[in-house]
Amino acid sequence: MENLKTRFVAIHEAHFQKVFRLCMGYASGDQNEAQDLTQEVFIKIWQNLKDFRQEANISTWIYRITVNTCLLKIRKEKKFKRQPLNFDIPVFENNTTPDRKLLLDKMYRCIALLNQKDKAIIIMTLEGLEQKEIAAVMGVSHEALRVKVHRIKKKLIKCTSHE
Repeated sequence: MENLKTRFVAIHEAHFQKVFRLCMGYASGDQNEAQDLTQEVFIKIWQNLKDFRQEANISTWIYRITVNTCLLKIRKEKKFKRQPLNFDIPVFENNTTPDRKLLLDKMYRCIALLNQKDKAIIIMTLEGLEQKEIAAVMGVSHEALRVKVHRIKKKLIKCTSHE
């Protein structure tokens, strides 16, 4: 049991910020909802950690739990609204010029307009996950994901240039 606790603490420390940022994307910037979602994700990780068979990368497993938890909550509460994100992404807070901040705000408003799956894909892409890992999380082939990412980027470029 102690080994499981140690493992969970290490997972929490290594993945908390990434999980929280992904939840922020789904919560359209509502920090309280993102914190609730993040807590639910880590409860599920704790409950299922002993059954994790290490057939997949641990981060892929964590992202899959995160995406599923967020989608389930959105469907359950029927709260999904296409609205601009009104939050600062923690990863961009340091070394951000006013112009860069404006561009990032514009980009995240455009991301908020994407459908749920596209939003998850682009947020994981921005987090720096490899496309193969994102494909595994989303349950699609690597090639299909590559095409999808290209299309999402085109949508975002179009949106940010018209925003």
